[in-house]
Amino acid sequence: MKKIILTICILFPVLFLNAQDLKKYDRGSFIKRKDSIYYRILFPENFNPKQKYPIVFFLHGSGERGNDNASQLVHGGKLFLKNDVRKNFPAIVVFPQCPKDDYWANVNIDKNANGKRTFSFVDGGKPTKVMHALQGMIKDFLRKPYVNKDQVYVGGLSMGAMGTYELLRRQRRKFAAAIAICGGDNTNNIRKYQKVPLWIFHGAKDDIVDPALSMAIAERLKSVGDEVKFTLYPNANHNSWDSAFAEPELLSWLFSHKK
Repeated sequence: MKKIILTICILFPVLFLNAQDLKKYDRGSFIKRKDSIYYRILFPENFNPKQKYPIVFFLHGSGERGNDNASQLVHGGKLFLKNDVRKNFPAIVVFPQCPKDDYWANVNIDKNANGKRTFSFVDGGKPTKVMHALQGMIKDFLRKPYVNKDQVYVGGLSMGAMGTYELLRRQRRKFAAAIAICGGDNTNNIRKYQKVPLWIFHGAKDDIVDPALSMAIAERLKSVGDEVKFTLYPNANHNSWDSAFAEPELLSWLFSHKK
């Protein structure tokens, strides 16, 4: 019992500090006509509105959907709070949240005979409600005088990676580079974002989103795209974002690109 109490006493301050750190992300919302989307935003340390900063939009997975404007920070939120990251890559970081009943990408999800989810991505098509709102939110951010329009980036994991591909094909001219972790897309859409530098990640043992989806995109882009990197983690399952976030060159690669 004493050991249990001691463990709790040790862990509680750590968990509390992590929660406190995430509070450094301010709460915000974009509401215009029928569009509405909530987000958390992290400004650089010693933010100066008279300067221009890179901006990163990060899209969460399906498990973090909701209306609490907090869950979207579960995966990736702590990455941008690291002291060395804030020091070496001063940027504005935005985590929008997708509602529970919506989806970033225009995709049909079914289950095969084995009960495994299958994804059928739309070739073209209209954006989902939240994707429409997301585009409006991004457009609004790019009007801010402190945003460097030559350094606009997007990334996402799982459903958010699917949304990343969709956003790239809808607003490809806005982004200097992108990262997509364990996602997928209709390969017919690739031609619309083949000029955008892209780093794709996936776990070879992923039993939620088939790694073949990322492989197909990477192979197609290698033949027609300007710059594509593909990293397949042989022992990773769906949570390949843990390995991707630990890549030492991840952010240096991302921020090295400018339009």
